[in-house]
This record gives sequence, structure tokens and C-alpha cells, in this order.
Amino acid sequence: MSAAKHPQIDLAPVRSSQIHAIGHDAATNTLAIQFNSKGGPGSTYHYANVTATQFEEFLGAESIGAHFGAHFKKNDAHPFTKIVPETKDEA
Repeated sequence: MSAAKHPQIDLAPVRSSQIHAIGHDAATNTLAIQFNSKGGPGSTYHYANVTATQFEEFLGAESIGAHFGAHFKKNDAHPFTKIVPETKDEA
């Protein structure tokens, strides 16, 4: 059984204690967030139903982490999927 394909979204590093990088795919309204872990970049998640305008507001927020908590975390309008990197034999 093959895993569902997710859009490939380029990520840009951000200044945040909890988030390493973010990106957006306007064609699918998907927000990608790569969280920080102890040793550097951690897990990546895709959040659905995020418009380009919402992404720009997120990108321009004074606090990326606070904006994430207020607008995306635990928000039923933006269900998320953990992205598991493909292995070489899946590609």
C-alpha cells in the first residue's frame, strides 16, 4: 500500500524557539511547518485550508510561535498531517 502523496513545499527558516521553518503551497492551500527539536530541525507537518493571505500574516507575525498557537494549533479548520520523509526505495 503506497502512502498518500503530499505537495513538495519549500521551507524558509524563521526566528522562533519552537518552529524551525515554514512554507506554503498556494495551489493546495497547504501550510508546511518544520518544528525545532533538540538537535536542530524536527518533524514536519502540513496544515490544510491555509490561504496565501493567512500564510503572509503568519510569516509577518511578531511572534511566529504565538501566531501558530492562536491560529493553527488545535484548530479544526486546519487539520494536519505529519509528513514522513520518503525512503529511497519509495521515491
